[in-house]
Amino acid sequence: MFKDPALESDARRAVSLDEAEKLLARFATLTRESGTPDEHTAGEYIAERLRALGVPVTVHRPDLFLSIPERSEVRLKPDTTRAGVRLKPDTTGEALITSRPPSFALSTNGDEIDGELCYVPSKYAGGTGDLFDTPSVASAELTSDPVGGRIVLTEGYSMPGTVHAFERRGAVAQIFIHPGADIHEGICTPIWGAPTPDALPRKPRTPVVCVNAADGARLAALAANGARIGIRTWLREGWAPCLLPVAEIAGTDDPDEFVLVHGHYDSWYVGIGDNAVGDAALLELARALHGLRGRLKRSVRVAWWPGHSTGRYAGSTWYADQFADDLDEWCVAHLNIDSPGCVDATAYEEVMWMAEAGALCRDAIADAVGEAATGMRPLRAGDYSFNQIGPTAFYMLLSNIPIAERRRRGYYAVGGNGGSPTWHTPNDLPPVASLPILRRDLEVYVTTLVRVLNAPLYPFDYLAAVDEIAAAVAEYRDRAGADVDLTPLVDDLARLRHAFADWRADADRRAASADPLDRRRANATLRRLARILVPLNYARGERFDHDPAIKLPVVPRLEIATRLANAPPDRKPFLKTALVRERNKVRAMIRAALREITAPAYSA
Repeated sequence: MFKDPALESDARRAVSLDEAEKLLARFATLTRESGTPDEHTAGEYIAERLRALGVPVTVHRPDLFLSIPERSEVRLKPDTTRAGVRLKPDTTGEALITSRPPSFALSTNGDEIDGELCYVPSKYAGGTGDLFDTPSVASAELTSDPVGGRIVLTEGYSMPGTVHAFERRGAVAQIFIHPGADIHEGICTPIWGAPTPDALPRKPRTPVVCVNAADGARLAALAANGARIGIRTWLREGWAPCLLPVAEIAGTDDPDEFVLVHGHYDSWYVGIGDNAVGDAALLELARALHGLRGRLKRSVRVAWWPGHSTGRYAGSTWYADQFADDLDEWCVAHLNIDSPGCVDATAYEEVMWMAEAGALCRDAIADAVGEAATGMRPLRAGDYSFNQIGPTAFYMLLSNIPIAERRRRGYYAVGGNGGSPTWHTPNDLPPVASLPILRRDLEVYVTTLVRVLNAPLYPFDYLAAVDEIAAAVAEYRDRAGADVDLTPLVDDLARLRHAFADWRADADRRAASADPLDRRRANATLRRLARILVPLNYARGERFDHDPAIKLPVVPRLEIATRLANAPPDRKPFLKTALVRERNKVRAMIRAALREITAPAYSA
C-alpha cells in the first residue's frame, strides 16, 4: 500500500476548522430546500468562499425534477371512532392524526382517498444496511389479499421497494409508522434522478403518509375494528433551477486523472447533521488540498449537489449524465461525504466502501485517527450515482455513534447524523455537530485522498472485487442447480483472478521504473477494468443509465437464480430464459476484463 508519511502528516496538519465554523453558522440560518432562495443562498455562499480562498470553481445551473412535500391530512371517520383511543379532534368532528407525506408520494391536491384501514405488521430496520430492504410482508403473494382496495398501515420508513410492493398488491393509500416520537422526512420514488419516459410509470401512484410510533399504535388498534380513514396529500412537483458548485484542484503529473469528492448541500429543515457538516468538510478539503496542489499528482474535483433530498439524488445524477464522457475516461474514484462530524460519533463501524477499496480505507482510518474500521457494501443510495459508469467508490456515512451506545440509548436505525434520531427532523440543529469529531473525519478524508492521488498505481485491490464477485456467482450456481448451468462463469472468474494477479505483479514492477508512460498505461488499464467490474458488481441496468433506488445484491444481473427453485412451473421457463441471457452478458463482461489485462504492454 502506497504511503507518503510526510505529505500525509502535512495534509492532516493543514486541516483547519475556521471555514467549517463559518459555514455551519451561516447554514444554521437557512432551510436549504432544493430550488428555494435559501438553497440558492447556500450555493452562492459556497462559491463565494471558494473564490475568496483562490480555489477555481464553476457553478452549474441545472433544472432538476423535484417533489416538495407540503402537508398531509389523515382523518379517522367519526362513525368508526372507538372508545379508549384518543386522537386530536378536528372542527368537522373527525379525528385528525399528525402526518407528513414523503417526497414523490401522489399528491391528491385536496381530494380525499377514503378506505378501510388494513394493518400489516412489520419490523423496523435493524441497522443502516437494512434501511432499503423490502419487508417480506410487503411483497407477500396471498390467495385472498386483504390489502387490495384498502389503506395499508405498516411499520417502517416509506422506502420505494415497500411502497411499490404494496401498490402491486392493490393498496389505495399507505401509512408508514416511524419508530420514534418524530416523523422523519423522506422520499418514496424508486426513480434515480430525473425520470425518462420509460421510468415515469414507476412513480408512486398512491398517496403515502408517515406517522409517529404513538399515533401508529393507535391506528393499529383501530384497524382491528374496521376503522375507515381519509387521506389528503399536498406536494409540489416539477422542474426547478438549482445551483451546483464544483471546485477543481489540478494535479501536477497526471492532471487529466481526477478523484471526485462530493456531497449534497440541500437539506430537510436546517439540516446541520445532514448535511451541513458534510458541506463544511467539502469546503475545508477544497481549501486544504488547494494549498497542497503543488504536491498532488492527480486532480481533485469537489462537488456540492442540490436535489438530493427531494429529487432522489437529482444533482449528482445530472452531473453523471452531463459529464459522462469525462467521468468514464478519467475518473479514478469517487468519495462521498454525508453526515460526518456529528456529536458522539466516535466509531468507524459501518463505513461503506467497494470491495477493492477496503484495504485502502481501513489503513487510512487506522493511520489517521488510530481507529479500527469495519466496512459494509455501499447501499443503492447516497449519491452513488456513478456505479453504471464504473469508478471505484468509498465512504458515504463515516463516523457514527458506537453501535453498543446506540443500543443502550434505545436509538433506532436512521440514515445519517451519526446514528442520532435527529436525522431528517426539525431537531437537526447546531448541537448535532461536533467540531472535534469533524476534524478527525477530515483527517481520515485527507489521508485517504493523498494515497489515491499520489500512488504510482491506483491503490485498489481488484482481486478483492473479483473474489467477491466469484463467491456470489458460486452461490448463484448452486441456487440455479440443473436449471441453468453457471459453472462456466465460475471457471471464467478463476481465470480472470489468475490473470489479474500476474498482471498486477508485472505492473507494480513496471511502475517502479522511471518511465511515466508505463505508469499511465497501467492506470489506464485499471480504469478500464473498473468500468467492467464496478457495473458487474453494483448495477443491473445498462451503462450510463441509473438503476432504481432499490437494494441490489452482489452481481445483481444473476439474482434471478435465487427465484428458480420456488418458481411456479408455468413461470420457471421464462425465468430460465432470462437467466441464460444474463449469464451470457456476464460472461461477455468477464471476457472483456480478461482482454484488458492480457493486451500487450497494457496499451493505453
